[in-house]
Amino acid sequence: MHPHQPPSRSRLPLLITALVLLSAAVYFGWLYLQPAQQAPAAARPALAPSLSAAPAAPPLFAEAPAAPPAIEHPVEPPASDSATLPALGDSDALLSDRLLALLGRKNLLDFLQLDGFVRRVVATVDNLPRSQAPSNRWPVKPTPQRFLTGPGTGGSETIAPENSQRYQPLVQLIESVDSAKAVALYRSFYPLFQSAYQELGFPDRYFNDRLVQVLDHLIDTPVPNQPLVVTLVEVKGLVPSLRPWVRYEYADPTLEAMSAGQKMLMRTGPDHHQRLQAKLQDIRQRIAGP
Repeated sequence: MHPHQPPSRSRLPLLITALVLLSAAVYFGWLYLQPAQQAPAAARPALAPSLSAAPAAPPLFAEAPAAPPAIEHPVEPPASDSATLPALGDSDALLSDRLLALLGRKNLLDFLQLDGFVRRVVATVDNLPRSQAPSNRWPVKPTPQRFLTGPGTGGSETIAPENSQRYQPLVQLIESVDSAKAVALYRSFYPLFQSAYQELGFPDRYFNDRLVQVLDHLIDTPVPNQPLVVTLVEVKGLVPSLRPWVRYEYADPTLEAMSAGQKMLMRTGPDHHQRLQAKLQDIRQRIAGP
């Protein structure tokens, strides 16, 4: 956990919901990410040509451009799906209709951010294995209630067992999703995900390969066998924090060094952690094979 990624606002189940529903379907949100543009280097004054300087010799051989990596997990559209997809920026209405049929209106309104959906999903998937997964890019709504801690040994604090109850509705939703239908939906809309991934700054990469990598990364997250000890990060200043619970970190440096997605997954509690991983394994099998 990072001060900027507080456990109290952890939306892992929501994120995992997004990932699961996304990896299994064409889901959530709008996040138009473009790679940061580098500022142009300051122009240098032109140098007067030197009478003694010899012109540089041309290279003997031109360097061949690097070949894009081979696709490991190609996505084939369903044979029965011949619909023409809208442009990426115009896809929200169609996606919402398809998600409505899959999840129901209440679940859509309660859990998902449907504005600009594909870009949000792609950005979130790509960020989960990194140290930061900014919440303003997530395709899901915040987990309700605040993060809860309890007393540990030697005056330490641990994540309270009842904290996992915050995630119960989302875990139940994830488990209730028909994986086969969700994956078929994802395959139908895959060109939009690929377009958003290229737009994100990966023109030669394949989004489904990245999705499989992220699923494997989350599936490999160890399930804690004891309460997780956390510490409150001190913030010095004249203005007191009105929400101190957003500044917790794992006390174990090894756990704190894990990715944003793994830390959020562990915060859901051992039971939810294992149930979510089982669903992710099911989705992984369907989109990538053995």
